[in-house]
Amino acid sequence: MSRLTFKIEAKEETWPLKETFRISRGSRTEAQVIVATVSDGEQIGRGEGVPIRRYNQTPESALAQIESVKREKKLDRNSLQELLPAGAARNALDCAFWDLEAKGSGKRVWELANLAVVPKVETSFTVSLNTPEKMAYAAKGYFKSAREHDGTPGPLKLKLYGGDDADLARVELVHKSAPQARLIIDANESWLVDHYRNVAPALKDFGVELIEQPFPADRDEVLETLDHPVPVCADESCHTRADLSRLKNRYEVVNVKLDKTGGLTEALRLVEAVRANGFKLLIGCMVGTSLGMAPARILASTDDYVDLDGPLLLARDREHGLNYENGRILLPTGPLWG
Repeated sequence: MSRLTFKIEAKEETWPLKETFRISRGSRTEAQVIVATVSDGEQIGRGEGVPIRRYNQTPESALAQIESVKREKKLDRNSLQELLPAGAARNALDCAFWDLEAKGSGKRVWELANLAVVPKVETSFTVSLNTPEKMAYAAKGYFKSAREHDGTPGPLKLKLYGGDDADLARVELVHKSAPQARLIIDANESWLVDHYRNVAPALKDFGVELIEQPFPADRDEVLETLDHPVPVCADESCHTRADLSRLKNRYEVVNVKLDKTGGLTEALRLVEAVRANGFKLLIGCMVGTSLGMAPARILASTDDYVDLDGPLLLARDREHGLNYENGRILLPTGPLWG
């Protein structure tokens, strides 16, 4: 396609959450996303990104980045990798280009990308940070509801915080309230070394399968000197393929999020490199709508951990949103994306 045929637009949207969502860095009651559209005059492609304050992104800065590339003479998925840094703005535009290409070709994105997809994948469900009692109550309710609908729920992902010394109590009470649940815990960079040493050995007894990002990304080298009674997953420590070499001997699993990779194009390359380097894979997300989850959903296979529950945390989702059936996600429909 000629660059002159493209019309690019972008806007901010706010989506209220069902309830307050808390992690170690703070809380929120709504999801702020940006939506990019790319039109060739006949079809319109859409993509969604979630600006991340942890990486000094705001909706305003993301929209400004998209505005900055509108006049580029050559603008497509490949040129975007050089024109914009990895982040929400590039993610939204990159996925919009993929969607546009799929609509123009009459093929689905996974066909264009030569991806083998499975019709359903199991996703975890996030229990946000709270008191041990409230987290146990939330976990029990979700697990019970899924079982009553003849489902086998995916793992519960528990948000933890090393600063208040209640993490073990949180995990223990959740385990008691839902003893059959598989558990993942996510510290969002909040732990200190002593806290890890005190907590990590006990987690396996409570059914924990994965510890996600216990230490700050710029101080995670300590993981090379610590025992790993439970596998450790890199989140904030890995954005693109450039980060992989420093992860060896620190992590067993890598969390791939499109808002970190800057879109599906780099995510496809990162997923391939993650597997080639012997890491296991977690396909993750920020809190957003089904439009943001759909490109990540096609990356997920039955061999991976999947954490794409963003729409389940919203008070409402987009029209034609992803279909969640008892803890499993179906493939996106064409009217939604790809």
